[in-house]
Amino acid sequence: MKKFEIPEFYRSPIISQVKAKRKLDDPRKKDFTPSLLDFGTVRFYIARHFGFCYGVENAIEIAYQAIAENPGKRIFLLSQMIHNPAVNKDLVSHGIQFIQDTKGQQLIAWDSLSAEDIVIIPAFGTTLEIEKILTDIGVNVSKYNTTCPFVEKVWNRSEKLGSDEHTIIIHGKHNHEETRATFSHSRENAPALILKNLEEAKLLGEIILGQRSNVSFFELFEGKYSDGFQPEKHLTKIGVVNQTTMLATETQEITDYLRDVMIQKFGDENIKNHIADTRDTLCYATNDNQSATYGLLEKEADFALVVGGYNSSNTTHLVELLEQKFPTYFIKDQEELLSDEKINSFNIHTHTLETLDFNLQAIEKPTIIITSGASCPDAIVDGVIQRMLEFKKASIPVQSAIDNFLSVKSEN
Repeated sequence: MKKFEIPEFYRSPIISQVKAKRKLDDPRKKDFTPSLLDFGTVRFYIARHFGFCYGVENAIEIAYQAIAENPGKRIFLLSQMIHNPAVNKDLVSHGIQFIQDTKGQQLIAWDSLSAEDIVIIPAFGTTLEIEKILTDIGVNVSKYNTTCPFVEKVWNRSEKLGSDEHTIIIHGKHNHEETRATFSHSRENAPALILKNLEEAKLLGEIILGQRSNVSFFELFEGKYSDGFQPEKHLTKIGVVNQTTMLATETQEITDYLRDVMIQKFGDENIKNHIADTRDTLCYATNDNQSATYGLLEKEADFALVVGGYNSSNTTHLVELLEQKFPTYFIKDQEELLSDEKINSFNIHTHTLETLDFNLQAIEKPTIIITSGASCPDAIVDGVIQRMLEFKKASIPVQSAIDNFLSVKSEN
């Protein structure tokens, strides 16, 4: 896989060595068991896969390339490059301005841009409507387009489904940048509808089976369907794709449920004519990170730390998985570790940042689960580990603990 040129401060002394050994021992990525680092007074189970993925590193490389190649020019990002505050803060420090916020609200008017300006398309991609606005202004939308290739793969899959006269069902969050972009591209080829979760899929199923009126469709899915959508016509042949950062298990549940609904309505013998045989369209990194999280769930630990941006979809799903077994804290960086008694943790259910009791010293030798989302620099995870080592006054020096880990022979 390509090696990207990204700023060195995104790298890390601890995590880089752990990842290098795991890659050497397990090049085919078959082993999802976590890595164990023992610092004497505290131990960490580190997820097999986490942190920057191909699409994120590609986006960051292109963004800094744009900065280097265009001194003196105004440089804009359509919205956040990725959902990580540290990355976006550093880009802003280099003079980059955001045109929109993450919800698509305008921060800088389109008519204030000119053909001389540089506009970077973020990793999430963008809508066809925005591409046209920029093209009409004269902006080169392809030179610094960092759209993740796995997002583009979803668009290509949607185009194929549309050409076969399927209605495109998108499993995603309708206000997420990536889903807005996928919806825009999908509805060019076919009727399209966004479902957030299995609960919404079940509502749709009731409409397909005639248990709810077609009129209720427009109330239940307001703002989530393409223009001219006709439930009685467009819900007879469907195909499912997804936002690349959703939970794989939930996408599969939605697909399986809708398949059962179509069997109820049209019969098993006719099912191929009514729902496409699609696998989920998650990117490899989302799949790997979620599989690695299941590997963490097989261990015993005192609590889990998930590091990343609070508006990161893929990171949120890691929290959802881990909190099923462990007390789980969602933190953006080491600054949220206020002391060995207090921690700031983002509550994914109330969408609020909470200050919680930590009481770290009450645990004699804590075992800590740690992972991060695909948009979190390894250096930030390093910082969290270092802060915890300060609190627990590690009895084994950092490099000695790493050397011990490196000396363990792989069983693969």
